[in-house]
Amino acid sequence: MNSEHFDTIVVGVGGMGSAAVHHLAQRGQRVLGLEQYDIPHEMGSSHGITRVIRLTYFEHPAYVPLLARAFALWRELEQAGGEQLLYITGSLDAGAPDSFVVEGSLSSCADHNLAHEVLTSAELTSRFPGFQLPPEMLAVWQPDGGFLLSERCIVHHVLQAQALGAEVRAREHVIDWEAAPGGVTVRSNRASYSAERLVFTAGAWSQSLVASLGNNAAPERQVMGWFQPAQPQLFALERFPVFNCLVPEGHYYGFPIHGIPGFKIGKYHHLEEQTTADDVDRGCHPQDEAALRAFTQQYLTGGMGPTQALKPCMFTNTPDGHFIIDRHPEHANVVIAAGFSGHGFKFCSVVGEVVAELALAGKTRHDIEMFRLDRFAGH
Repeated sequence: MNSEHFDTIVVGVGGMGSAAVHHLAQRGQRVLGLEQYDIPHEMGSSHGITRVIRLTYFEHPAYVPLLARAFALWRELEQAGGEQLLYITGSLDAGAPDSFVVEGSLSSCADHNLAHEVLTSAELTSRFPGFQLPPEMLAVWQPDGGFLLSERCIVHHVLQAQALGAEVRAREHVIDWEAAPGGVTVRSNRASYSAERLVFTAGAWSQSLVASLGNNAAPERQVMGWFQPAQPQLFALERFPVFNCLVPEGHYYGFPIHGIPGFKIGKYHHLEEQTTADDVDRGCHPQDEAALRAFTQQYLTGGMGPTQALKPCMFTNTPDGHFIIDRHPEHANVVIAAGFSGHGFKFCSVVGEVVAELALAGKTRHDIEMFRLDRFAGH
């Protein structure tokens, strides 16, 4: 089998991989992106119309500088492509005053001097009548949050990469790979390829492709739901912000109506179903709908009427909930970006930049120490 040669090969052209292909092409690389499904597709973690983007980051204040860069890069992408990809609605982080959501959000605001307000439940409902949270809860309002059109972001990263000469091949899955100091070889179901360097952005398939990840990038089944509000005007784009909300029923996130009928909601770790990327249950069931309606009926004004859509997707979780972005422990010319733990899409634009810098220079301008793979040594 003859082998085509590239400067860099990217395995997985979803949210992260499309951005990596784009940033590598911008740096003059002859890039090959390999995607086992369509571009974009609904088999992984980046579909479902919208994804939240927010500056207040309860997960850890160290994410905020990356987010600032991500916002700038998303604006560059949409300007170059001529289509709006980022919509600003403001964002809310709500919960009990001592919850990790509220305390973590306030910590990131304090550390990075982010504009914000703390709203009581009554103040929240007065400003955004779609919410009816219990009186003891608080919400951190940050005006810069919003959502991204996830599939369109992938499309624009790929289109702009292709305009720069990148080769992107869909419906081609990787069978195996090997690396040596002088280069890498990747074999797919269609061909064999060689390159100087290799990038893995394979989402929930990462563990099956990169043995060094161990069990530290574990797939989990998720379900997103869209429901018709009883008072749809309260959930319109200009009247309803994206939110994270921690309540006794679980940790939920949601969006205004946009793109398709219905208000969109998801629950972090949904039914806590660990899976594999190839074996995940891709159906949607009454218990999935019930888990989402547990929030909408209790905490949103008027509740929700008929279901409009249910879509499964996957989280790929690390043990600590933080990303893995690093060079392979045995091969300096192989870069891994995985384990985005249900909160990664908003970072795609900047992760593409980080990955390109790591692949080409072995280092990046961005602080990624908390994402190193060796923190899981012994797991």
